[in-house]
Amino acid sequence: MKSRFVPWIALGVIVLIIIIIVGSLFGAYNSLVTKSTAIDGQWAQVETQYQRRYDLIPNLVNSVKGIMAQEMKVFDDIAQARSKYAGATTVDEKAAASGQVETALGRLLVVMEAYPQLRSVETVTQLMDELAGTENRISVERRRFNDLVRDYNTAIKKVPTNIIASMFNFGTREYFQSASGADQAPKVEF
Repeated sequence: MKSRFVPWIALGVIVLIIIIIVGSLFGAYNSLVTKSTAIDGQWAQVETQYQRRYDLIPNLVNSVKGIMAQEMKVFDDIAQARSKYAGATTVDEKAAASGQVETALGRLLVVMEAYPQLRSVETVTQLMDELAGTENRISVERRRFNDLVRDYNTAIKKVPTNIIASMFNFGTREYFQSASGADQAPKVEF
């Protein structure tokens, strides 16, 4: 009587092993999808903060423009950088355009420091505070984006998830990197 159940027990063990393996594969795949989607969502947060910055810039520029007509080059650079960002389609293009905006904003801040009467204008002060807050938010969102990219890239390199990643074309994601020259303070000459 025992010999009749041995094949069924063996079959049950094999089915159980197959279920565990398939469940693990589904779990790994779903984990990669979740991580990839989280990266996309976090990039959307970065773009939301960029949009906030770009919405504040024209207000700041218009507030300062009347007082500083001779500094039109800075304003033109900001406008061109904003246009490049609006036309960018990839993460790398948007990051590069954002770097140009940051450089132009840095120059604007240097100009404003050279004109103390600008800082005393309440509208300019409020807009500068808003812009500073937005820059901090952008920094936080970029860091979160890079943290998610790091977690995802680590996951697709680990065994056995790397097998699932290669089977379903989950490639590495690019980190947000600052534009070249961003470590140099902007130079404004009068």
